[in-house]
Amino acid sequence: MTAALDILAFGNAIVDVIAQADDDFLARENLNKGSMNLIDEARAEHLYAAMGQATVISGGSAANTAVGAAMFGARTGFVGKVKADDLGALFVHDIRAAGVAFESEAARVGPATARSFIFVTPDGERTMNTYLGACQNLAESDVDEAQVRRAGVVYLEGYLWDPPAAKKAFVKAAQIAHAAGARVALTLSDAFCVDRYRDEFLDLMRRGLVDLVFANESELHSLFQTADFATALNALSAETARDPAFVGVCTRSAKGSVVVSHQSIEEVGAAAIEKLVDTTGAGDLFAAGFLAGLARGADHRACARFGALAAAEIIQHVGARPQTNLRDLATQDGLM
Repeated sequence: MTAALDILAFGNAIVDVIAQADDDFLARENLNKGSMNLIDEARAEHLYAAMGQATVISGGSAANTAVGAAMFGARTGFVGKVKADDLGALFVHDIRAAGVAFESEAARVGPATARSFIFVTPDGERTMNTYLGACQNLAESDVDEAQVRRAGVVYLEGYLWDPPAAKKAFVKAAQIAHAAGARVALTLSDAFCVDRYRDEFLDLMRRGLVDLVFANESELHSLFQTADFATALNALSAETARDPAFVGVCTRSAKGSVVVSHQSIEEVGAAAIEKLVDTTGAGDLFAAGFLAGLARGADHRACARFGALAAAEIIQHVGARPQTNLRDLATQDGLM
C-alpha cells in the first residue's frame, strides 16, 4: 500500500544552474530583472555559454517546497517528470536523499531534463530563465491515484499550468484529493505566470478546486489587477467570504506575511537575517514551513512563523535548498 504523506507536491522537476550577474549583464541579454522566462533549447545553450561560474543543484519550485517540509519532519512526496539523462539522475538522487518520496518514471525519449538558469544580482534578486524540457510531458498517467488519496495536502505549482498535458494532471490530482477529503494548495509561482492565466487561477479558486493559495505581493497585484496592496488584500478577503474554507497567504519579503481567512487577517513578521544573499526559493520555502505547520496542526500564525524561518534560512545563501536543519531552527524558535 502507498505510504501516507502529509504533503504531495506536483511540479516541474528542474535542475538549477545559478550564477552571479550584474544589471549590465541582464541588460545585454535582454533579461527582465526579477522575472521567470520560458526559453527554448537554443536560448538555453546561449545563456549557459554567456554566464559565469555556476552552481548546479536540483531545484524546481514545488520540489523545493517538498524538501523543505521534509526537513521540518513532514512526510512528503513529489511528482514531476525528468528524462533518463545525467541531470535527471542528479535530480532523482538529490530529492530522494532529502527524504522525499519520488516515484515518477523517467522518460526514455523526448526532450532533456529541465534546467533553470538563475542569475543573482548583488541586491539578492533572482532572474530565472527556464527550459522546461521533459517537464512539459508530465501527464495524467503520472498521477498515482492511490498516492494522492493518502496525502493530507496536495500542493500544486502554478508554473505547471503552462503545458496542456500537465494542466490535466494538475486538475486530476486536485479532484482525487478532494474526493478523498484532502486539501489542495496552489502557489501562483510568478506574476508573469498569473498574467498568462489570471482568469483560470481565479476560476480554480472560485469553483473550489483549490483551498489554499500562496502568493507574493506582485503575484497578488497581478491576480486582482491592482497596484495597491490594500485593494488586493481586500479582494483576497472577498474570496474567503465567498468560500469560508478558502485561505490566502501573501508573502511580503522583509514585511513578513499576511494570512487571510474568513475569520481574520493576520500579519506575521519576517524572521531576522544577517545578510541577504539570494532570494531564489524564498517563496518555495515559506510554503514548505507553512504546510509543515499545517501538518502538525498549528494555527495560521504559527504556520506563517514556520514559513518565515524557512524563508530566512534560504535567502542567506546561494541556492533553493536549505543548508541548515530547519527542524533545529524551529526548535530554537520554540515552535517545536
